[in-house]
Amino acid sequence: MKETDNFFEKVYAVTRLVPFGRVTTYGAIATYLGAARSARMVGWAMNKAHNLEDVPAHRVVNRKGLLTGKHHFDGTNLMQQLLENEGIKVIENQIIDFDKVLWNPSAEL
Repeated sequence: MKETDNFFEKVYAVTRLVPFGRVTTYGAIATYLGAARSARMVGWAMNKAHNLEDVPAHRVVNRKGLLTGKHHFDGTNLMQQLLENEGIKVIENQIIDFDKVLWNPSAEL
């Protein structure tokens, strides 16, 4: 197993813990895993998670609450639809009241 595969599995484990109706960021996951400068690598893990049904990749956004990974979901608005189904409001790819729905694994776990 390559080192990146192990890191990706850790990313998926944290992502599975993001509660329904909440979101986290690439950076928050990286920081929680002790790799604060690896937000981009968390993004790569999310890109590969599209075929893992038990990983809620739609709940991982950038540090400003933008749906930067939406192009990795089938259809043009699937990521937004999944978030809205959980009660999260999104306008023009931006989560509204981002600070209220943000889940930080370093503080919550």
